[in-house]
Amino acid sequence: MPSESAPAPGKQSWRPLLAVCAGYFMVILDVTIINVAVPVIGRDLSAPLTAMQWITDGYTLVFAGLLLTGGALGDRLGNRRIFCAGVGVFIASSAACALAQNTVSLIAARLVEGLGAALIVPGSLALLQQAYPDTATRARAFGLWGSLAGIAASAGPLLGGVIVSTVGWRWVFFINVPVGIACLMLTLRHVTPSPRDPTRALDWPAQLAVVTAVAALTAALNEAGRRGWTDPAVLAGAGLAVLAAVAFAVRERLARSPVLPLGLMRSRAMSGGAAIGLLFNFAFYGMVFTASLDFQHQRGFSALGAGAALFPAVAMTMFASVLSGRLSRVTGHRPLVISGMILAALGLAGWVAAGDDPAYPLLVAPMMAAGFGTSFALTGSTATVMEAAPTGYSGTASALFNTTRQIGSATGVALGGTLLATASDYGAGLRISMAVGALAYLTAAVLAWLCVPPKRKAA
Repeated sequence: MPSESAPAPGKQSWRPLLAVCAGYFMVILDVTIINVAVPVIGRDLSAPLTAMQWITDGYTLVFAGLLLTGGALGDRLGNRRIFCAGVGVFIASSAACALAQNTVSLIAARLVEGLGAALIVPGSLALLQQAYPDTATRARAFGLWGSLAGIAASAGPLLGGVIVSTVGWRWVFFINVPVGIACLMLTLRHVTPSPRDPTRALDWPAQLAVVTAVAALTAALNEAGRRGWTDPAVLAGAGLAVLAAVAFAVRERLARSPVLPLGLMRSRAMSGGAAIGLLFNFAFYGMVFTASLDFQHQRGFSALGAGAALFPAVAMTMFASVLSGRLSRVTGHRPLVISGMILAALGLAGWVAAGDDPAYPLLVAPMMAAGFGTSFALTGSTATVMEAAPTGYSGTASALFNTTRQIGSATGVALGGTLLATASDYGAGLRISMAVGALAYLTAAVLAWLCVPPKRKAA
């Protein structure tokens, strides 16, 4: 296959990892940094709760809906080329977010940001797969990839609080510009050329079905908080999401060159790993969103105070992925994913048990457990999906895994906001949201037992 031309790779073997992770860092930072800024943006732009949910979820649903297209484009045109294009789109749309003068223009710019993220993320894992073919080195690279994502996640709320409290919420988006420029420079200098497969067709009808399903589901969950669960528009959105999902499955079965070959989904490791990613993102980001609203709206914390209050949850992610990457060489992935999900479930169950209005110190340990457990399981689930991918489908496998994760994030935020809006009182809504998250973590632990291969099979 022809390859795109590029400079020779850097002399140090970890430079490609640094280049790729800079882009992924930017994407994850944008997911978490927005949580403490959204209440301030809502007050500044006079946005209702539904619009505030769309500022968060508009980005996530486009991100999730177009990830498969990003993966297919990477396999067809070269993962490095698509990765760099995504970084360029992300830089431009972040600047547009920072300059937005009303809620509509901000949400529109966030949608374009989601497009950039959808082009960046599939290429990040595919380029690591390409750069580190040795299994042990790749596991370490995936662990460091997850650790840098953890740093971004942990830095996001606190950094967002500092920025919003000092220079204003617009700089939450402006910060992406220098990070994106640095990422482009590192990638063009140190990441090797990617193979292309010009014969790989793009299945646009299937892609439209994915976007429709994700958008309809997210819209139904968001609007349920304002209209109620039995409102015709909410029911219609849920029905449309189901129909679009069925249409996607039918199209993929009939298409000559499907965007997601159904044969890939017959792999228990790939489909199970993707489902685990959906569940732990659903639980973790639903917790972060609802906790941020609770800290600012109910407890009266400033944006900086809310960021500091969330820090125990996300700080644990900084080293949990690296620890898991090192341990996996001894234990394999399965026990680490299972133990991570059980620990995270216990964390959210501890929040539920703390009562309707617990003192903040009682929430520190539950948040730490959820953050550590989620990140501890990330490396193993990532490696499980990528190792199950056939040759030539690394971009598609990465896109599948990250699509399900972002669907989990979007539905977790949407459902969490809806539960807060529809519950009899705020404390009860928050506890129900945390209980649902704990159940999602436990379900992921069961799936890990059934689907993640033990060490001897992975080897």
